[in-house]
Amino acid sequence: MRLEDYEKIESTNIDYKEKIEVSHPRSWLKSVSAFANTNGGILLFGVDDDRRPVGIDDVKYTASKIAELINSKISPIPRYELHSFQDKELNFLEVNVGDGPATPYYYSSDGRKTAYIRSGDKSIEAPNHVLDNLILKGKNKTFDCLPSEYKLDDVSFTLLDATLKKETGTPININRDYISLNLLNSDGFITNAGLLICDQGLLKQSRIFCTRWKGVVKGSIDGDASDDKEYTGSIISLLENAETFIKNNSKTSWKIDGMIRKEFVEYPTKAVREAIVNAIIHRDYQILGSEIHIDMYDDRLEITSPGGMVDGSQIQDLDLTKIPSLRRNTIISDIFNRLHFMERRGSGITRIIESYTDCIKKPVFSSSISSFTVIFPNKGYIKENFEKNLKNNNVVDDEDYFLIKMYKNLGGKVRTNFLENLQKLFNSVGYEKEFSKEKIENIFEVKKSRASEIINILINKNIIENDESSYKFKK
Repeated sequence: MRLEDYEKIESTNIDYKEKIEVSHPRSWLKSVSAFANTNGGILLFGVDDDRRPVGIDDVKYTASKIAELINSKISPIPRYELHSFQDKELNFLEVNVGDGPATPYYYSSDGRKTAYIRSGDKSIEAPNHVLDNLILKGKNKTFDCLPSEYKLDDVSFTLLDATLKKETGTPININRDYISLNLLNSDGFITNAGLLICDQGLLKQSRIFCTRWKGVVKGSIDGDASDDKEYTGSIISLLENAETFIKNNSKTSWKIDGMIRKEFVEYPTKAVREAIVNAIIHRDYQILGSEIHIDMYDDRLEITSPGGMVDGSQIQDLDLTKIPSLRRNTIISDIFNRLHFMERRGSGITRIIESYTDCIKKPVFSSSISSFTVIFPNKGYIKENFEKNLKNNNVVDDEDYFLIKMYKNLGGKVRTNFLENLQKLFNSVGYEKEFSKEKIENIFEVKKSRASEIINILINKNIIENDESSYKFKK
């Protein structure tokens, strides 16, 4: 590889070191532990903290010391490979650490063992709840598969039974299906997945707090919330209750388009459901005293669940079209899939984003080591305020800039839905990609003759340019 190739690697998966510090090996061995415990990664020696190439003097000595210190101070010994190369007449050494099955991988020094993980571009000491998950991963287990102290006679699965029968048409066979679904183990004990699914909802941390705040900031429950609910019980009922709360605190409107009545909702129903499902099945149930929070404001809906990304990355640093499908709780994920509560794996974030092609603001995803948040803009609020900004010729943020610019170029005499369709078109092609007249027909939902009129308008107003049969936005 060349140095420039390393710049393409996500910051979560690479760490740069100027040289090997033999007397203070924790400075770089913590990254070896972190990479092995999360998603693997690369340590590149010969680059300083400012990403400037400085090279290393003695490649053979450095490689020998790296191997010696990894083998003696990381336990168990992780999978790794050493590669040296030259670039710009300088020597560099790459340590490629694989993610291992025998987690946790500890750094040992002075009789103390510490497990590290990656959090963004940092290697940090694993919090207790993450360490617990690493221990389970090393045993090829997940939290929801662990047995509890409860027996089948202590719980009931009425809601699950009824929902499965509705979806599959086949009634539950108690002696067979509860074990095959991993709700009950072979010794007769209910698993944690069973405690989450059962009617009683016996895991106390499995709760959802829902609040409708007045305005756009969080205040006190007593004075600044118009609705506040706490839901417990089966995670099936948690999903249903959370959806109902959001629906009851959202506005819905309709308009007649020809002979068809079109519904307009503040938040896309399927996308919100996807986010709630993900919050329930991917949250970290080992963070005691935590719960899922759903906070509704005038301008947005926030869904926050305990536990960050499974692989230690931060979603705000990643390409949202390439998020891997990693499951923290495999059993309840499979059950929700059987119940048709979730679509095919790995497509949720894409569908959430696609549900906002008609809105100038997009959903925002963020994560930390202990939480994951999805923010849905309120489509009705955004539309209303954008129309006010158009009327006042006021640019309030970067996301408004494109449409304000289009509004000015079009002379201020244009319907809002025309601008919204123009935004859809721009979102799909940007400034670089070319598009055809058929693209106009599909996005604006018009016939060929009207599409030709729209193209002529956009060309005359200096918004797009044409190149034979294709078109492109002008910068």
